[in-house]
Order: sequence, then structure tokens, then C-alpha cells
Amino acid sequence: TPDDPRPSGSAPGRRPDRERLRALTASMGLPELVGQLFVSRAYGHSATDPDPADADLNQAQFGVRTAAELVARYHLGGIVYFAWAHNTRSPHQIAALSNGLQRAAAGSGAGVPLLLSVDQEHGAVARIGRPATLLPGAMALGAGGSPADARRAARVAGAELAALGIRQDYAPVADVNVNPANPVIGVRSFGSDPDAVAELAAAQVRGYQGAGVAATAKHFPGHGDTETDSHVGLPVMRHSRAQWEELDEPPFRAAVEAGADVVMTAHIVFPALDPSGDPATLSRPIVTGILRERLGFRGVVVTDALDMAGVRQKYGDDRVPVLALKAGCDQLLNAPDLGLAYRSVLAAVGSGELTRERIEESVLRILEVKARRGLFDDPYADEERVDAVVGTGEHLAAADTIAAGTTTLLANPRGLLPLDAASGPRLLVTGAEPPSPTGTTGPPVQVLARELTALGCRAQALSADQAVAAAPGHAAVVVCTYNVPEGESPQRTLVADLVATGVPVVLVAVRNPYDPARLPECAAEVATYTWTDVELRAAARVLTGARRPSGRLPVPVPGRYPLGHGLEY
Repeated sequence: TPDDPRPSGSAPGRRPDRERLRALTASMGLPELVGQLFVSRAYGHSATDPDPADADLNQAQFGVRTAAELVARYHLGGIVYFAWAHNTRSPHQIAALSNGLQRAAAGSGAGVPLLLSVDQEHGAVARIGRPATLLPGAMALGAGGSPADARRAARVAGAELAALGIRQDYAPVADVNVNPANPVIGVRSFGSDPDAVAELAAAQVRGYQGAGVAATAKHFPGHGDTETDSHVGLPVMRHSRAQWEELDEPPFRAAVEAGADVVMTAHIVFPALDPSGDPATLSRPIVTGILRERLGFRGVVVTDALDMAGVRQKYGDDRVPVLALKAGCDQLLNAPDLGLAYRSVLAAVGSGELTRERIEESVLRILEVKARRGLFDDPYADEERVDAVVGTGEHLAAADTIAAGTTTLLANPRGLLPLDAASGPRLLVTGAEPPSPTGTTGPPVQVLARELTALGCRAQALSADQAVAAAPGHAAVVVCTYNVPEGESPQRTLVADLVATGVPVVLVAVRNPYDPARLPECAAEVATYTWTDVELRAAARVLTGARRPSGRLPVPVPGRYPLGHGLEY
């Protein structure tokens, strides 16, 4: 109708009609307004017909049986998908879930469409697996060093998410990983050089948003030099203000200047930016003073998940959402007790601690992102077109092409590589078998052996406890390592024992490139940055010379290799 305050004509990337959005915000009741701030998990593969166990979880945690009822009860602004919540079984199922949730939103409250979101960084963190396209993660892209490839990867990833009804991705990671001991960022970062990270983060923002998906630069003000995982503790960043401006700020500034729809806060204490001891998520000097005022960010600020230990140590779950809003955050992600958090925000408005105007300010920003990403025009996924977009041959080929430039040859002192695949060398492949990020790829030793065999080698995969005895008689042993710790470890023992056999050992660090510094020197050393199939295929091509290595270390390996190191054939 002519007086309908909801916006029209707001296609992806187009400037929303701010006045119509203001009118919509003003027309909403307080319960509906507050609901728009929350992005919650929900259990089940279906919005209306979850498996009984998932219905029981919804009942226990939210007092409803289905995700659709959850959306209606709390007037939610968004739902975040997780594999462990059984939201991401298959592309067609995801698209149907998205549509069921959007129907629930359309039929309740103010009828505002949901902003459905997911952590699909690719590489080490991905919730949606095959047959969707899985692309190289951030540090692999950092090794490739190509902003065009980073943008293309995000464009492919974004197109597939949009086809599933997901219009917000919690990517890219804009943290600068300068600490090899960082337990939570590591290969999720593009690297240790702030300018390079800035360029790649901006490229990915443009790629995602060019595909109609809101990009989320994270974790502000920077999580790259911490030794505590904020999922289980409260990290402290020791950088000075000058160090922050030099190291941590540039990628976030670049993401903001590239037009990022969203920035995610970090649950870290940063004394040089705010001496109060509050985590950044709850810090007005950081969220409003630095992100809003210094960097000029006008988009949506989303908290990192509120069920993480880092944000729960100083204040109770009733206070955290209120303090996050007072700090300047807009979206409240995955509150551990949604009902408590929702009631707490309502109560804070009732008491005057928060004003309706403050809530409207955040909701307006959220609605602008929804309008910019086309949700008011058409929030639904086209279920008949899923197969035409998700996991297509063109997308899979793009993933392989991008991955081909990321494998880094670190050492080859004897000229062992490339292996002479044409002669059919006998190879033994062994080592770490980390579980797939999505549960749909790997195991890496088996995949690498299969890919080497496909290229002409005779590669046998064996478990680590069998490999040493079986090594003699092979042309080489290829050993996969994964996050080798300092000091003695089973992985170090395995590599040392394999080297002692006299058979040439090719070390393939399948996650952190820091592994070689913690292991005996091998006949050749390679870094892949991810243990998913697309990176292992790329590594196999490098090992056999089907592709020349061109990756360069995006981080230094202390005591072994400098930033930018990488050999060629």
C-alpha cells in the first residue's frame, strides 16, 4: 500500500530508503524492536518439523519446540546457522530451512525479514560442507597474495550463501596474526603484515557484498596477538596505542573504507585502548570512540557470540547485552540464555538505563543492512535454483585455480621436489588426520595419497603407528603435520623416526606453517595452511611438478623462515 513504511526497490548493494526505514522502526512496538537486536541459534534442520531431539533442545533452552516458534516469540532479527545445531545438512535442506524461517518472520510481529547468518570463513572454519564449494582459507589466500583471488573466492562463497537464503557471513577475519602461539586465530588470519591483510580483507568485503551478502570484518579491535582463546578465557592484548595503530587498525580501516556492512567485536581486554578491564565488546571507548568516531563506521556492530567465556567473566548474562548496547553494539549474537537477555534489555529500557531512541538507532542500522541486501524485496531462496549455483563445476574449478597459487615450498635442499611422477615412484603418506572443519572432506592423509596416485605416483596411505616400519623401500615418505606444539610430542617423534630411516621425508604442514620450526629438518618442507581437499589437491600438484609452487609465507616462521619466503622450481 502507498503508506506501507517498509522499503521497496532496495536491491542488493543499493542505497536503502532511510526515511521509510525510520518510519518502519517508529511503527514497531518495543518488544519487536528489541527482538530485532538478537541473532540466536536454533536447533533443527527444519523451521517447523525438527527431529525430536532438536525439538527437545529448543524446548529446554527457549521454551518452544521449533525455530519458527522461536522467531515468533522473540521477534528475532536473525538466526545463526551451526552444523552442531543440525542446521546445515545439505544445500536443499538449508534453503528450505531459510525459507521456513522467513515465512515465520513474515507472519509474526512487524513482519520484518530475518538476516540469516553463518561462520563460513572457509579453510579452518566452515559450517557448510560439500557439495557446496569449499575454498582456501584466509592464510592460504595470504600466501597466494592476490587481492583478485581473494575477491573471487568471496564472490563465489557469497553467491552460494545467497542461494541458500543466507545474507550475512561472519567473514573476513581482519585480525593480523603476529603471534605464533595464538590459539584461536592463526590460519584464520591473512597473515602478519597489516598492509597485506588490509588489502585482502577489503577485497573480500567487496567480493561478499558484490554477491549480495553482508560481510563482517572481525574481531575488532584486533585478536591477532593473544595467547588465550576467548571461547574459554579472557585474552589481554598488550599492544600500545601506537602498536595498535600500526598493526591492528589498518585492516579494519580498509574494511570500513571498502563499505563493510558489519564489524564484529572481540571479547578481549585491550588496556591501551580502554583501561577499565572491560572486554572490547562492552567498551564504549573502543566501540563508539574508536570504531564509530575514529574510523567513521556507520554500519552494524555485532558482538562476537555472547555464550563465549571471554565476555561472561566480569558481568552476568543479564548485564552483558545491556552493556554491549551501551557500548555501541547493535546485534547481540547467540546469547546463552535468550529469554534472560531479551527481558534484560526490555527492563533496561523500562528503567531508563537504555532509551527507546537508542534501540531504534541500532534497529535502523540493522534494517538498512537488510534493505541493502535485498531482503525487503525478496527474502526467500529460490529452491529450484540451488543446484545451478551451489557447488557448480565453475565454482569448484575456481576454488582449484585459487588454491593452486597458495601452496608454499619452504625447503628443498636436495632437490627432491618435484617428484618424478612419470616414473611412478613408490610413496608412503602418513601423519596427522585432523577432522574436517565441515565433516565432509578428508581425511587428509588418504586424500593426499589419492591425489598423488591420480598424478602418476604409487602412493600408499598408512597410519602413523605403521609408517616407520613400512618406510624402507619407498622413494619418499610424505608426512602431514598439524599444529605441532613446542617440545616433545608424538608428531615430533614420528618425524624424527621417519628421518632416521634414511628415506627422504617430505613434510607437509597442513595447518599452521610454524610446524617446521618445531621439527627435525626434512628433505623438503611444504605449507598448505588448510587440510581440506582443495588445498591438498593443490599440494599434490606442487609435489609432483604438475604446478610450480608460487605461495609466499604470509607470516614469519621464527628461527626458520622470514615473512615472504617461498621457493620455486
